[in-house]
Amino acid sequence: MDGLLNIKKPKGITSYDVIRFIKKNFRFKEKIGHSGTLDPAASGVLLVCLGKATKFSSLLMAQKKEYEATLKLGIRTDTLDAEGKILSKIDNLSVREEEIRKVFFSFKGEIKQVPPLFSALKYHGKRMYKIAREGKDVPRKARRIKISEIEIKEIKIPFVSFRVVCSKGTYMRAICRDVGELLGCGAFQSALIRKRIGPFLLKNALTFEELKEKGLSQSLISIPKALSLIGDFNK
Repeated sequence: MDGLLNIKKPKGITSYDVIRFIKKNFRFKEKIGHSGTLDPAASGVLLVCLGKATKFSSLLMAQKKEYEATLKLGIRTDTLDAEGKILSKIDNLSVREEEIRKVFFSFKGEIKQVPPLFSALKYHGKRMYKIAREGKDVPRKARRIKISEIEIKEIKIPFVSFRVVCSKGTYMRAICRDVGELLGCGAFQSALIRKRIGPFLLKNALTFEELKEKGLSQSLISIPKALSLIGDFNK
């Protein structure tokens, strides 16, 4: 069985928990993997590759992604999200909306971003989040990424909700961190939804219940269909 599944990952589980769900409920024993990890606290589009479709995972990961996120100003955490340990806190914020907008729009275009320590990237063959859990730090080089679109949806200080379309390798948690640092007050990511990976949209993604109801074969996007959608999207 070869093809893609566009899954709506819920909050509270890992991306690999989605793989476990498919293996268990459909007794799937062939090759399987996902393209682009979502943190447990995040929800949204997760593409799962079955069978021969696993060969195209790098192509899927290279697609532009769209996110909607919310940050909270005035607090820094070690994981850069709500799950982490609070490192610093400012009770009386003195940040104006004009400053927030100016900082946000400075991120549009090609920029360099230092990835979070708590991430699935590897350092000397070991996942960095595992190193971080041991209380250690590792040097991280800034990587070049591209923000194609950035839009502020709502400002209700200390919360700012925004939308981003970006290249692969972009961390929303790092954007929240960097916005907070530029504003001088710190910030962490309080919510995240992935709305799209290339042509694969959240509105078309299947929940676990919908996947069980439709069945695996009826839910699959065939490899030719997936490649056609990607080709049309990138024209």
